[in-house]
Amino acid sequence: MSVELTDSETLKNLMRAFAGESQARNRYTFAASLCRQQKLPVLEAVFLFTAGQEKEHAEIFYRHMKPAAGRTVSIDGGYPVDQTAAVAQLLRRAQHNEYEEFDPVYPAFAETAQAEGFAEIAASFRNIAAIEQTHGSRFGYFADLLEGEKLFVSDTVCGWMCLNCGHIHQGTEAPEHCPVCRHEQGYFIRLELAPWGGARVLGR
Repeated sequence: MSVELTDSETLKNLMRAFAGESQARNRYTFAASLCRQQKLPVLEAVFLFTAGQEKEHAEIFYRHMKPAAGRTVSIDGGYPVDQTAAVAQLLRRAQHNEYEEFDPVYPAFAETAQAEGFAEIAASFRNIAAIEQTHGSRFGYFADLLEGEKLFVSDTVCGWMCLNCGHIHQGTEAPEHCPVCRHEQGYFIRLELAPWGGARVLGR
């Protein structure tokens, strides 16, 4: 079956996805602000990093809707209200939402797009679904660390990098303050998780 995009269910699914990604970006930006308030800049960085990727997803879906330029697309849809002061809960809710996009939401949208003759759009839904799985796993990993009181503590000696100045500390726990820039413990991240290579680049 092949239909015009402007007459398709795929157009509505694109708008649903665009709305969902746009809202996720804002929710993660709000969550990042809360993390900063609670002196958790590492988790602030995780939320902002993911928010930037959600913005790119929204743009991909928006570009697919170009044939409908100038129109208003009406949709029905449900979107989460993830308001809490507990960062661990925000991470868990983000994990749930990302996994839901991974399966079943985006695979179903891809199937519809394929059936309606929009192979490129179907591929976008499938590819972004896989990314959302990664997002969910990342949020879940940091939720595990926070809930287990392991965000700044390790069972074994490891490297910890200060995200503010780059100082690397070796130990089972990140220091309360960076000895170089004096920023608080919340700026430290396990070296293996540090941006752009961490321990692998440094050969540790």
